[in-house]
Amino acid sequence: MISRIDLRGDALPEGPALRDLLPRADFDVQAALEKVRPICEDVHHRGDAALIDFAERFDGVRLESVRVPAQALTDALAGLDADVRAALEESIRRARLVHRAQRRTAHTTQVVPGGSVTEKWVPVERVGLYAPGGRSVYPSSVIMNAVPAQEAGVESIALASPPQAEFGGLPHPTILAACALLGVDEVYAAGGATAVAMFAYGTDSCPPANMVTGPGNIWVAAAKRYFTGRIGIDTEAGPTEIAVLADDTADPAHVAADLISQAEHDPLAAAVLVTDSPDLADAVEKELEPQVAATKHVDDRIRPALAGRQSAIVLVDGVEEGLKVVDAYGAEHLEIQTADATAVADRVRNAGAIFIGPWAPVSLGDYAAGSNHVLPTGGCACHSSGLSVQSFLRGIHIVDYTKDALAEVAHHVVTLAEAEDLPAHGAAVKARFGWKVPESK
Repeated sequence: MISRIDLRGDALPEGPALRDLLPRADFDVQAALEKVRPICEDVHHRGDAALIDFAERFDGVRLESVRVPAQALTDALAGLDADVRAALEESIRRARLVHRAQRRTAHTTQVVPGGSVTEKWVPVERVGLYAPGGRSVYPSSVIMNAVPAQEAGVESIALASPPQAEFGGLPHPTILAACALLGVDEVYAAGGATAVAMFAYGTDSCPPANMVTGPGNIWVAAAKRYFTGRIGIDTEAGPTEIAVLADDTADPAHVAADLISQAEHDPLAAAVLVTDSPDLADAVEKELEPQVAATKHVDDRIRPALAGRQSAIVLVDGVEEGLKVVDAYGAEHLEIQTADATAVADRVRNAGAIFIGPWAPVSLGDYAAGSNHVLPTGGCACHSSGLSVQSFLRGIHIVDYTKDALAEVAHHVVTLAEAEDLPAHGAAVKARFGWKVPESK
C-alpha cells in the first residue's frame, strides 16, 4: 500500500541531493498557469457575466447572481446542526485566542537625539478569502482565513466558495453558516481561478481586493501565481502533506491513523513516515490495511494517496538523521512521536506546523488547537510561514529627523550618494544647508 525508501548506511547527502530522494507529488503550477490565463482575462473583460458562464461550465449550475443574498447566510445558520455549531464556535474561540496574541504595536527607535524611526503596522484594506468546495466542505478554512484577517483589523473582508448545484447554486450551507458566525456577510458563489480573478480585477458586484488567501486546487494556485504583483497572496498551496518523525516509542496505530487522516483529502495528498525503527515501519504497514478498510473515501482518495509517489516510509539510522530528512522535506504538517519529543521538535527548522507527542495529532490543528491550518506545502516551509495576523499587516517606517539630526549625518549621506554615482541624492541634502555640507560634530 505504501512504498519504502531506505536511507540507512551511507551518510545522508546535503541540500538538493537529499530533497531529490524524498517523495513529492507532481504539481506543475506553471503548466496550469497557461490554462487559467484565458479564464482570468475573461473575468477581467466580462465580469459577473463570465463568472456566471464559468459556474455553468465547471459547476453545472446557472446562477442568477454571484453575490450570495444575506438571507441565505441567515437561513444557513438557522439550519445548522447544533453540535456542528458548537464545534465551530469553539474553533473560532480558540483561534481568536491564538491570533489576537499575534497583534503588533508600533515601536519607535531613537536613533540619535532628534532622529527617530517608528515602525507602525497597518492592515491591508480589503482581502478576498477562498474556501474550497470540491471533494469536501471546509468551514474550518473559513475560520482559519477570517479570524487572522479580523484580528489584524482588515476592514473589508469578502469570501468566495464554489457554487453547488445541490444547493441551488449557493456555496455549501455549512460554509455560509460559518460566515454568519464570523460576521462575514459579503460572500460570493465563485470557485477556482474565477474566484481569484474576481478578487484581483473586481467585477460588477465585487470590488477588487488587495490580497487573496486560502487553500485550493492547482487552478487556484495557478491563478494566484498569475496575479502575483497585482495582489498579495498567502501561498500557492499544493496537495496537503503530513510527515511523522517517529522512533520505537510511537504507537503504530496512532501513526497509521494520522497518515490516513491526510490521505483522505486527495489522491495527491502526501503521507510520509520517517523512522529509525524497522519494527515500527512494519507495524504501521500492518495497521494501515484494517484502518483503511474501515473508513470512507478508500478507493478514490486514500489508497491512491498512500500508494502514490508522494507517500513513503523512509528508514534512517537514527533520530538525528531523521531530523535532517524532515528538515529537507519541509512538511506542511510535522508530527514528532519520539522519546523526548519536545526537545526533538525544538531542533526542527523547516515545517509549517509541528505537533508534539501522541496527543497532538494533525487533526487537532485542523480544527481546534487554536493554530492556523493554512500552511506552506511542497517544501515551501523552508522559506514561508503559515497564515497569521502578520500575513494581513504591512510594516511602514516613519522617519522623523530634526535639522540638527540631519546635519549630524549629512556628510555620510552625501558621501554614499556620490559613491553610488547618484549626485542628486546628495544634492537633496545639500539644498537644506545652503548647498554646503555641514561638518560632522
